[in-house]
Order: sequence, then structure tokens, then C-alpha cells
Amino acid sequence: MNVPAIVQVAALAIILIRALDLLMIFNLLGIRGIGEFIHRSVQTWSLTLVFLSSLALVFIEIYCAFSLVKGRNWARWLYLLTQIITTGYLWASSLGYGYPELFSIAGGSKREIFRSLMMQKLPDILVLLLLFIPSASRRFFRLQ
Repeated sequence: MNVPAIVQVAALAIILIRALDLLMIFNLLGIRGIGEFIHRSVQTWSLTLVFLSSLALVFIEIYCAFSLVKGRNWARWLYLLTQIITTGYLWASSLGYGYPELFSIAGGSKREIFRSLMMQKLPDILVLLLLFIPSASRRFFRLQ
């Protein structure tokens, strides 16, 4: 199986983006802050569900990255679905729905929040473009 370079780059980007996200969170919060974050995240069943769902989404995204290299078409669609879910939840929680103290984007207006959200999701959008737009990517997943 000859995996196109575009698909390899996209899969590697997914893994590196998630690893860098985790590294930046650990660097920002430190060991004590991570403990406090987890403690705050398990105060209620709803918060625990949101916290565990976010962890599950990270693991699903990484699993999708490994599956993409194997030519699994469902993996790119599942990755797209995870991005729609995370973007929708971040947008909703930033507007005051859900649990803004856990996951939200600061901003004075809807436009500022949306702009910040799109800037945060830009790497993921670029990965999705690599998986769905180039003909080599589409052909690879169609032939597998």
C-alpha cells in the first residue's frame, strides 16, 4: 500500500497537534494545576461527563490518525465528526451554554469569540482540507 504524502502529513499533524495541546496544558497548569483541574472537573456528574468526553475525543482523534495511514475511509469522516462536535461545544460553552468554567473561549462579543475559535481550530481545519480536498487523498481512500 502506497500512502500518499498528504495523508501521512495529515495523520502526523493530528498526533502532533494533540501532543502539543497536552504539553501546553501541562506547562500552563503544572502538576498542581492539573490536579486542581481534574478535581474541579469531577465535582458533578455533568462536569465529569464533559471531562471524560473530552478525553475520549482526544483518544478517538489519535486513533483516527493511525487509521488514516491504513487507508480507512471511516477515519477521516470520524475525525470530521469529532471536529464538528468540539467546535460546536466550544462555541456553545463560550456563549454561556454548557459549562463555561471548564471549556470556553473569552471574548467580548460573538464575533470575537468566533474569530478566536476559528484561530484555535485552524490547524484542524487545515488537516481536514488535506484529507478531503486533494485528489490523491480522495483516490487513496476510495481505493482502499
